[in-house]
Amino acid sequence: MGVLKRALVFGVVITMVMVMRVASHDYGDALTKSILFFEGQRSGKLPSTQRMTWRKDSGLQDGFQIGVDLVGGYYDAGDNVKFNFPMAFSTTMLAWSVLDFGNFMGPDLPHALEAIKWATDYFLKATSIPGFVFVQVGDPYGDHNCWERPEDMDTPRIPYAASKQFPGSEVSAEIAAALAASSMVFRPRNPAYSARLLKRAAMVFQFADANRGSYNDTLGPWVCPFYCDFSGYEDELIWGAAWLYRATKAPNYWSYVVQNISHLEKKVAKHTDRVGYGGGSFAEFGWDTKNAGINILVSKLLLSSKTSDVGPFIPNADKFVCTVLPESPTVSVSYSPGGLLFKPGGSNLQHATALSFLLLAYARYLNQSNREIHCGNVVATPARLIQFARGQVDYILGTNPLKMSYMVGYGSKFPRKIHHRGSSLPSVDQHPARINCQGGTPYFQSNDPNPNLLIGAVVGGPDQGDSYSDSRADFVHTEPTTYINAPLVGLLAYFRSHPPL
Repeated sequence: MGVLKRALVFGVVITMVMVMRVASHDYGDALTKSILFFEGQRSGKLPSTQRMTWRKDSGLQDGFQIGVDLVGGYYDAGDNVKFNFPMAFSTTMLAWSVLDFGNFMGPDLPHALEAIKWATDYFLKATSIPGFVFVQVGDPYGDHNCWERPEDMDTPRIPYAASKQFPGSEVSAEIAAALAASSMVFRPRNPAYSARLLKRAAMVFQFADANRGSYNDTLGPWVCPFYCDFSGYEDELIWGAAWLYRATKAPNYWSYVVQNISHLEKKVAKHTDRVGYGGGSFAEFGWDTKNAGINILVSKLLLSSKTSDVGPFIPNADKFVCTVLPESPTVSVSYSPGGLLFKPGGSNLQHATALSFLLLAYARYLNQSNREIHCGNVVATPARLIQFARGQVDYILGTNPLKMSYMVGYGSKFPRKIHHRGSSLPSVDQHPARINCQGGTPYFQSNDPNPNLLIGAVVGGPDQGDSYSDSRADFVHTEPTTYINAPLVGLLAYFRSHPPL
């Protein structure tokens, strides 16, 4: 090879290395911030350890009008309502993140545990009266008509509960899943608390199963259109049983999962104007639909036991992966020109984080059993699944056509006008006087950046053409949610300890 040719090749290699270095991210910094976000979403009496100090106490009378302490928990997004269905899913995913990736969290692990306990303490309150499971606190219509700090809110804080007369199996079973998963997180750290969580999980699951019905039908006027259950409650019941089996190894929970899983594939998911299900129900996962998560979670148990009877779980987990990978002949999701995964419905980054989490978790289970996936003639190795998940995370952190991070406070270019009441209004420290319901409207309409940084918040994300309008009014793209961040915590923990080669 001539000197000039060698120099050119060497220059290309150096350039590639430099590009890779530029494109790599500080996953540890992003992990710290992704967990810190949950402190900004806290409801209740804030602890002395609160790091996001512009937030103050709120919702201190929740439940008191009916004689029940429902103080605590999280606001789901940019509003001030406590929706327990997505809150429970976010908690389950935080717990799964710690169970699978806690060893990689370093100094952020205690904060992840605090984030989980903030939710589980609240869920213990929400399930403290036998025969009732509280599923929501706050009137969403009143709340959404006000642009008001949580510290000032004066909209009705009505508690809504599922009961024998008003079933809510999907919310109750998701709370059971969250409590069961969290019980495993705390088992080596706080055995008494872990046992309490597990006992309550079993009780709430039994309530959900014995009083079957969707909260759409009983509490629909208050839970819809915000967090309607579009896919039925059967998936949550199986999901809850699967987590209880993982936590207890009790054969009755395993029998429940095996005997009921066939019902999911027979069920046709409802289509709505806002949400469509592509690729079959086995390909769906998020706060509403648990099918793909069930298959991945159960596959871990089956692969580690090396049983030959894999039922529909591992084949469906494989099929799910094949609906996601862009090179697969059966891909059913779409991608932006810059490579971001898209599915129908709002807050698109919830899909990118939740599905990437499943692919990363499954890749590690496959690695332990020396398996790979065949999507037609395409071979998907565990390394490919990890690479895919990293690509989605990197896009969120700034490796995208706009070269902007979709996490507030990460990188130099990130969303400044997010759809979030507390972030967009002056803090109590800056403006001690109360701001009433309509008093916040000028702040909502302002073109100024939000005065308070909700560090770590990941917004809904860009549109399918990789464009992003940093506008408070465009809530589909600019509103952060707990269920976008929760799966991202596990992803960032893994990549923090496994940088690109």
